[in-house]
Amino acid sequence: MSHLLKGDKKLLNAWAFYDWANSAYPLVISSAIFPIFYNALFDAKNPYLTVFGYHFKNSALISFVTAVGFLVVAFISPLLSGIADYVGNKKSFMQFFCYLGALSCIGLNWFSLDSIYFGLLCYFLGLIGFWGSLVFYNSYLPDIAYPEQQDAISAKGYSLGYFGSVLLLMVNLGMVMQPEAFGISNTSGSAAIKAMQYSFVTVGIWWIVFSQYTYYYLPKGNRSTSKKVTTSILFNGFKELKTVWAIVKQNVILQGYLRSFFVYSMAVQTVMLIATYFGAQEIAWSSESESTTGLIICILVIQLVAIAGAFITSYASAKFGNIPTLVAINSFWVLLCIAAYFITQPFEFYIMAGLVGLVMGGIQSLSRSTYSKLLPETKDTASFFSFYDVAEKIGIVIGMLVYGLIDQITGSPRFAIVFLALFFLTGVVLLIQLHKKTKLT
Repeated sequence: MSHLLKGDKKLLNAWAFYDWANSAYPLVISSAIFPIFYNALFDAKNPYLTVFGYHFKNSALISFVTAVGFLVVAFISPLLSGIADYVGNKKSFMQFFCYLGALSCIGLNWFSLDSIYFGLLCYFLGLIGFWGSLVFYNSYLPDIAYPEQQDAISAKGYSLGYFGSVLLLMVNLGMVMQPEAFGISNTSGSAAIKAMQYSFVTVGIWWIVFSQYTYYYLPKGNRSTSKKVTTSILFNGFKELKTVWAIVKQNVILQGYLRSFFVYSMAVQTVMLIATYFGAQEIAWSSESESTTGLIICILVIQLVAIAGAFITSYASAKFGNIPTLVAINSFWVLLCIAAYFITQPFEFYIMAGLVGLVMGGIQSLSRSTYSKLLPETKDTASFFSFYDVAEKIGIVIGMLVYGLIDQITGSPRFAIVFLALFFLTGVVLLIQLHKKTKLT
């Protein structure tokens, strides 16, 4: 156990390295390999199964499970942030959620339609573990870095996460495309499916192993005068959210922005979570192997282009202003959703992936920085961003439920994608109204 002073480069780097460890989860599990694996378990002509006594379409079921997972996250995040700064063992809480998420990823190795309840539980707990550990990870930032260091080290974390997750995804892609080269033989089911199951195990091991460097250097956490977690401390996070809401209600500009953000973010996050399921079901791939390779390549294209998109968005916002740039991006999203309804061929999906990547990275980074600019003068920015994060999570819950319901009722996610265009359109209208009220450039 190493004791380093606040601001120490070694401590900062160790904190940022947790992004390298955990970012494999959102890329490999949420976006790339798991959706392809899950879809491959079903007969294309009959993508239905009975779970909890109900007859679900496969993609609708996973949408509902994801929505419930984010609902739990939205509820426990304020509870966790409430205790994060009051107990002296913040690191233990972070480790608990980290290991819960990582072991759940390993558990996905045994995901099958015969053990669907166990599989869905592992998927659900993986989501809780990832987002739960992030609450404590983020709360460490002011403990380990001075204000002037925070932006740079936070950006370093994101970049480490990007490179680490893409590196592991490339290895997993190799495993799926050339299972024999990795010693994966066709024992039961196809070798590619087996390789996908092994890739879930690699995510869990990667997450646990690389997080040890972070845990070695991170302090336990700030000790409060009372180590006992009382009811008032437990609900402190909710009290903070209530305080922020009271301030937001009196700030017309901030309230208007949060309203627009809530609506369009709901659609953005849903698109991110369902893109691969849509591609697997609705695109006319020539074979299963082309589908698998094509979908993973599309995810990599989105990741790569998103970096360029974030820079282009940053340049556009400096030139034209934050709100006008957000209006333009949301308008572009409307067109993408409408276009998605008509695409059926792989090459169209590749083009769509590139265009989505262009506005995916930009809209997230610009939304957060715009919110930051609109905040009132306060030292308690953490509470405001906690409010922002909870709003984002509740948006995901609504977005995934809407998507899942339309998919379940109509039997096609195409109609759900078009419905998401309405969220973006509403976001455009609200942002234009906001632009008339604010002088924010």
